[in-house]
Amino acid sequence: MAWTKLRQRSSVCKVKGGRSMAVASTVVLFVLGSAIGHVGPRIPTLFMTRAKGFNVRFPPHPEPIELSPYLTQRVLHMRTFYWLSFVLAGVVLVFGAASLRWGSAPFGFGLWLASSWTVLSRLQNQLAGRPAPWSHAMAVELQSIMDRPRHHEACCQHARPLWMSPGVRCASCDAVLSRMPRPDLGRPRSDGRIRGTVRLLITDGYPMAEPFPKAKKQEE
Repeated sequence: MAWTKLRQRSSVCKVKGGRSMAVASTVVLFVLGSAIGHVGPRIPTLFMTRAKGFNVRFPPHPEPIELSPYLTQRVLHMRTFYWLSFVLAGVVLVFGAASLRWGSAPFGFGLWLASSWTVLSRLQNQLAGRPAPWSHAMAVELQSIMDRPRHHEACCQHARPLWMSPGVRCASCDAVLSRMPRPDLGRPRSDGRIRGTVRLLITDGYPMAEPFPKAKKQEE
C-alpha cells in the first residue's frame, strides 16, 4: 500500500510539473512573438541610419545640428522609414497568421497582437491630429528657415541656425527661429545601443524635450 501511494504521488507531481512547463513555454513563446512584432516594424528607424557612414555630416548625439540640405534630407528619410513600418507590420502579420495555422499558436498570437497594435496606434495618432515624428511639413519649415537670408529676413547679419532639442535657435544672436522640438534623427545614441534602443521603443522617435517658451510681449 505504501509503495502504491508513493507511486501515485510521484505521478501527480510529474503531471503538475509538465503543466507548469507547458504554461512557461507558452508564456515565453507569446512574449517572444510580441517582442518581434513590436520591434520588427521599427527596424528601419532603429538601425538603418545608425552607422558612422550615414552620419559623417552631423555632429555626435545629442549636440545641436546646423541646418543644411543634408538635415532636410535626413528628416525626409526618417519620414519614409516611419511609414515603411506599415509594410513591415504587414509582413509580420503574414508570418503571425502562418504561425497560428501551421506553427506555434502563442508565438503567432504575439506577432499578431504587437504588430496590429503598432498599426492601430499610428493610425489613431494620424486621425487624432498628432503628426508623425518626422513629416513633410517639418522639412519644409527647416528649409524655409534656411531660405530667410535670401529674402532679407535673417535674424542677424551672420545667422547660423542650429536645431536644438527644444527648437531652432541662432548661434550668433541667440534668437529663437522655431519652437519645433527636435525628434530622433537617426544618429548613434550617446546613451548606448541598448539604452538608446529601449528609449526609442518607448518614445517611438518623438521629441522628449519641451519646446522653447513663447516670448512674453512687453506691456505698453
